[in-house]
Amino acid sequence: MKYRLTTIISLPIILLIFLVGIQPLGYRELSSPACRVNKWDIPKFLQSQAKLSSPILIQRSPVSCCQDDLSCLDQVLYQPENNQLADKKALVTSINRSLKYLQTSQAIAAYQEYQVIGITRDRVIKSLKRFRELLLKSKSAKELHQAIEREFVYYQSVGKDKKGTVLFTAYYEPLYLASRAPTAEFRYPVYRLPPDFNSWLQPHPTRLELEGTDGLQGKQGKLRGLELFWFPDRLEPYMIQIQGSARLQLTDGTQTTIGYAGNTAYNYKSIGRELANDGKLPLEGMTMPIILDYFQQHPPELNVYIPRDPSFVFFQENHGAPAQGSINVALTPERSIATDKSLMPPGALALIRAAFPFIQANGEMEHQIVSRYVLDQDTGGAIKGAGRVDYFLGTGKIAGDRAGVTVSNGQLYYLLLKP
Repeated sequence: MKYRLTTIISLPIILLIFLVGIQPLGYRELSSPACRVNKWDIPKFLQSQAKLSSPILIQRSPVSCCQDDLSCLDQVLYQPENNQLADKKALVTSINRSLKYLQTSQAIAAYQEYQVIGITRDRVIKSLKRFRELLLKSKSAKELHQAIEREFVYYQSVGKDKKGTVLFTAYYEPLYLASRAPTAEFRYPVYRLPPDFNSWLQPHPTRLELEGTDGLQGKQGKLRGLELFWFPDRLEPYMIQIQGSARLQLTDGTQTTIGYAGNTAYNYKSIGRELANDGKLPLEGMTMPIILDYFQQHPPELNVYIPRDPSFVFFQENHGAPAQGSINVALTPERSIATDKSLMPPGALALIRAAFPFIQANGEMEHQIVSRYVLDQDTGGAIKGAGRVDYFLGTGKIAGDRAGVTVSNGQLYYLLLKP
């Protein structure tokens, strides 16, 4: 049977971000090399400290903007024209969501165990409230940045090289066609969290053991009766497991959303990398369209490669609510990030700087170096270590197209009030 794509949007291309050996995309030069790179790396006199003591975050002064480096400033907050980026109101909303989280017992427990000296829940709360005040009263991006220089310090991630280099990828909420009941066409389910999941013995069953080689054997074992929604294409529920959420257009004409509810204790294994390991595709230059084309030409091989990923994700219906992060607050497009929550401070204010893709008026995709104030509100199975950030881009096709080509090196800083 010919493999066909049945999503409402073009099939998500986010698998690209999990491939090993991807080279960061190029970007246009906006300023001198010292402004673009050197000023934003961990200062050399602090790099030796990073190598000796192996910290996660290095405290440093805020970066002063070079005069000709507009990418230093979060300009979109003050652009009057209506565009696809989140504006000041969206950032304030995201801050308020983090403040709500920081009052929970989950946050109290997280910060009681947080390992970076000087970063406490109380300091994060005060920093968010003061930043919100500055954001609302500042008349320009430059004025806001100058206020940050006066009142805040940066805690910079040591990154993957102890110099501050962080690999940025992006994710989004896909939109798929689905059914509440199985039919001859809609055969492949996603599953709700088992009510007895906490009593499951470890090691947990693998994906292969749970749903079988063809993805249709869940009703034979522990997943029986836990089906939540059905899809016409095996790759769709698998892609939702990678994204962690989805918006569904149902066959009865209504829409709903599903979100992450739990997962088995296995690390994600990339099917793209497995294709390369088997010599089916070259790792260098691999993109999601190439992967899709391969499975369109070899549909039975989905049953070879998907079972190789032992991890498995469970979902819950959220009845139209927006995608949520791991701290149980709604994610804000362009203003929420995912990091390794065993290392980074949950709910905290951060500044990211990297090359991201933007769709131009002529429809072309162009990468530009930008700085963005964001909130750390999520995590991910493939987001491990101090050198990884996943950037939430929103819902639908445009967000998916942008997410699929977001692969770049940049920097990550957490902003906290001076003691």
